[in-house]
Amino acid sequence: FRIAEGPDIETDWYNFTALNFPEGHPAREMHDTFFLQPGPDGNRKVLRTHTSPVQIRAMKKSNEKPAASYLTPAIDPPIRIIAPGRTYRHDSDQTHTPMFHQVEGLVIDRDIHMGHLKGVLEAFARAFFEVDSVKMRFRPSYFPFTEPSAEVDIGCRRSGDEIRIGEGDDWLEILGCGMVHPRVLRHVGLDPDEWQGFAWGMGIDRVAMLKYGMP
Repeated sequence: FRIAEGPDIETDWYNFTALNFPEGHPAREMHDTFFLQPGPDGNRKVLRTHTSPVQIRAMKKSNEKPAASYLTPAIDPPIRIIAPGRTYRHDSDQTHTPMFHQVEGLVIDRDIHMGHLKGVLEAFARAFFEVDSVKMRFRPSYFPFTEPSAEVDIGCRRSGDEIRIGEGDDWLEILGCGMVHPRVLRHVGLDPDEWQGFAWGMGIDRVAMLKYGMP
């Protein structure tokens, strides 16, 4: 995997349209997104609501000749990137902050399937939480940019405010994932009959709190 980065200020196309968010989707509304003042063309840029636009930029650069050059170098498929960064949402309460951090992963290759995704996430969970084994379960979910989509739970044991990963019979949700939607591949010029892929994303702040036992 390579590290990929992108701008905090994004266009509507990179943040929503290319990721298969339909017009009128609630995430486009003011109560979720920080919009900037309209530019000379009348369009308003946004503070990115997730790091997923970095995935779009990486996939587009794989088709651009010469390649565009923001922070991410040109990457030809197969693509394997990790995209960490700041994200922004119009949300603030005891468990949410308007600026937080995410990390996402993307793999694009031929003949990719959910088994590959499961293997990568299991390896990540074992390494991150520093345990020899971890139970995982995939629950069907919905995200506009993946199909099928799932939320991932890991096995844990709860004792008061303490959560121990890799032991016990309880479950804790840690991330969302899925197979990259064919429409997303078409938006970036990749043929979904030739290329497939998977993606996942999680809140860095939250998994760090879990790792270090912060309630």
